[in-house]
Amino acid sequence: MSESKGMVEGAVDGAFEGMVEGMVEGTVAGPVQGTIDGTVVSSRAPEPVGAYPHAKRAGNLLFLSGIGPRKRGLKEIPGVTLGSDGRLVAKDIEAQCRSCFDNVRAVMEDAGVPWVNLVDVTVFLTDMKNDFATYNKVYAEYFAGPGNPNPTRTTLGISSLPTPIAVEIKAIALVPGTNLAPT
Repeated sequence: MSESKGMVEGAVDGAFEGMVEGMVEGTVAGPVQGTIDGTVVSSRAPEPVGAYPHAKRAGNLLFLSGIGPRKRGLKEIPGVTLGSDGRLVAKDIEAQCRSCFDNVRAVMEDAGVPWVNLVDVTVFLTDMKNDFATYNKVYAEYFAGPGNPNPTRTTLGISSLPTPIAVEIKAIALVPGTNLAPT
């Protein structure tokens, strides 16, 4: 192994160790080696399906990874009925939306960011034609009107998600105590 390759691998290993040490469940890690600011690993949101945190703080913003309706520690997914062969038999988009939105709220709470600080959401639907009306109704309950964040929104129709779910949300929020966040 060349000396420079060993130095790069050592730096990467050190950054990874610092990131893991900072990823304490239910907390926001402060600035740790290998991160921009803080990494958020929620003790209540579903486990990520890949190698990524629930959220990451950068400056005065909190960026949430895509979050679906799964529940932490459970194999069953709210609003998803699978057949004995593991294929999707039925879905309840309202149940999936409610669970998904509750999961987003849990990550924000675990990060210490109030619900009203949500400024932008991107929602992915796998069946825009059949699910949009129900999704839009549930979305309004959680996000629109007095006492809710009223964020900007983009809704995209996509062909599939990595698990047998029909909705996923990605969000950006303002961190409290920063000069742009509401008090």
